[in-house]
Amino acid sequence: MIPPNGDSIGRADRPLAVVVDGVEVQGVYGQTLASVLLADDRSHWRTAPNGGRRGVFCGIGICFDCVATVNGVPDIRLCRRPARDGDTVITQTRVIEGER
Repeated sequence: MIPPNGDSIGRADRPLAVVVDGVEVQGVYGQTLASVLLADDRSHWRTAPNGGRRGVFCGIGICFDCVATVNGVPDIRLCRRPARDGDTVITQTRVIEGER
């Protein structure tokens, strides 16, 4: 993945910024939210009930490993969701009932 400010070809991509767990992350229009996070060296953004880290697995929206809360809506598949300037992403942790 090429970070938006590191493209040696000099494309004229339109930058955007999303906020992930309170931290601003830069991307470009046309990227999915998953690709914005991957370009920012984030390999996971969800914790499974067993404590395992989850991020992109299938990359086509079938497995649901890459879900997060986007703009207040939980369980959004970041591999399928185009990044929009100003999006707010909150990572998710699954809690097994009775283990709170």
